Amino acid sequence: MSLLKTDDQIKELIQESKRIAIVGLSNKSERDSYRVAKYLLDKGFEIIPVNPTVDEVLGIKAVGSLKEIEGQVDMVDVFRKPDQVMPIVEEAIAIGAKSIWFQLGVVNESAAKLASDNGLKVVMDRCVKIEHNRLF
Repeated sequence: MSLLKTDDQIKELIQESKRIAIVGLSNKSERDSYRVAKYLLDKGFEIIPVNPTVDEVLGIKAVGSLKEIEGQVDMVDVFRKPDQVMPIVEEAIAIGAKSIWFQLGVVNESAAKLASDNGLKVVMDRCVKIEHNRLF
């Protein structure tokens, strides 16, 4: 399994990811997922809220699942518990996403291996906001 770990690998992934689906994105401003989404939006990324329990986040219409997204997804950013990520990886593979990013605390080796084995770039147990802020 090939996880992206070096600064160069992570920087390159962030640079090539313009359209980011955020799974588990909350519409509550105190949640980490909301703060990360707002940061990415402010930095010029297109975000797609993926959460079946909300209508919109940050003024953007939410979808219930990755399969509802039209067009290419560069990165799937996952804010779910580790035991809930396997179906998300399977959907990310099915829609042809280029990468999957498991946020801080989200560690699932078998899901990461499945993603990697199917050609997705994988980052695990890191925050895209922290890494972007640090590298750029």
